Amino acid sequence: MPKIETDDGVQLYVEETGTGFPILFVHEFAGDHRSWEPQVRHFSRTHRCITYSARGYPPSDVPTDPGAYSQQRAVADAIAVLDALSVPKAHVVGLSMGGFTALHLVLRHPSRLASAVVAGAGYGAQPERQDAFREECHATADAFETEGAAEVAKRYSVGPARVQFQNKNPHGWAEFAQALAEHSNLGSALTMRGVQASRPSLYALTDELKAVTTPVLIVVGDEDEGCLEPDLMLKRTIPTAGLAILPQTGHTANLEEPALFNSTIDAFLTSVDRNAWRTRDPRSLSTSTTGMK
Repeated sequence: MPKIETDDGVQLYVEETGTGFPILFVHEFAGDHRSWEPQVRHFSRTHRCITYSARGYPPSDVPTDPGAYSQQRAVADAIAVLDALSVPKAHVVGLSMGGFTALHLVLRHPSRLASAVVAGAGYGAQPERQDAFREECHATADAFETEGAAEVAKRYSVGPARVQFQNKNPHGWAEFAQALAEHSNLGSALTMRGVQASRPSLYALTDELKAVTTPVLIVVGDEDEGCLEPDLMLKRTIPTAGLAILPQTGHTANLEEPALFNSTIDAFLTSVDRNAWRTRDPRSLSTSTTGMK
C-alpha cells in the first residue's frame, strides 16, 4: 500500500490512476479514498487521478492526539500529498469535509490549484446554526467512541440528506453504509471534534473569498438542505464561482448521481483548461431587475 508522510510524521494512504493533468480528490467525513471510485473510473481516461484517505481513516494512520486533527491540518495534508507526488499544480475536487478543505486550499495555497470543485460544503457554516451544529458534532463523536462505527453508521447513513441515495440506489448505498461502519472509532471521533466541529465559519471568511481568483465550481444537491444557503452565499461572494444544483439529490452527490456529477465536473474542467471560465461581471450584482434604475 503506497503511503506518504506528512511533516508531523503521519502516514497517509494514497492511490494514483491514469496520466495527464492531476486531479486531487478529497473525501467527505463519511467516506475515504474509495468514495471516489466512479470519478476515478471516468477521469483517469484523461487525467492523473489522486485519491487518499485522510488521517484517522485506515489504511492511513490514526493519530491518538486530539491536537493532530484540525481544518488547518487537513489543508496541510492535502499539500503534503501533492508535494510527495511531485505535483506542482492540480485541479482539486472535494466533497463535504473535503469541500471545505478544497475551499481552504483556494484561500491558503492558490498557486497550487488550477481550479477547485467545492461540493456539498456548508454544514454548520451559517452563524445562527453554528452552535447547534457543533453540539451535534460532539454528540456524534461521543457516539463513535461509546457505540462504535458499526452502530453509528446505522443512523448516520440514513440522515435527511442520505436517504435520497438509499432510495435511488439501494445497493450502492449499502456499500457506502458498510464502508462507514468499518471506519476507525477513534479516528472518526477525533475528526468530528477537531475538524468538523472546530472549523471556522465560511461567513467569517467573506473578505478573503471576495478576493479569490482561482476558478471555483460549487456543486450541491437541491435536497441537501444544510448546504443550500451557504452555497448561495459562496456563489454570490466568490467572483470566479459557478453554482451547479443537482435535482432531487442529497449530500452524497458523487455516488448518488455519478454520471451527472462527472459530466458537470468535466464541463467545468474543460472550460478552465480552455481559459474560458469567467470572472463574474460586477454589473450582474445589481439589485435592479432590468438595469433601468
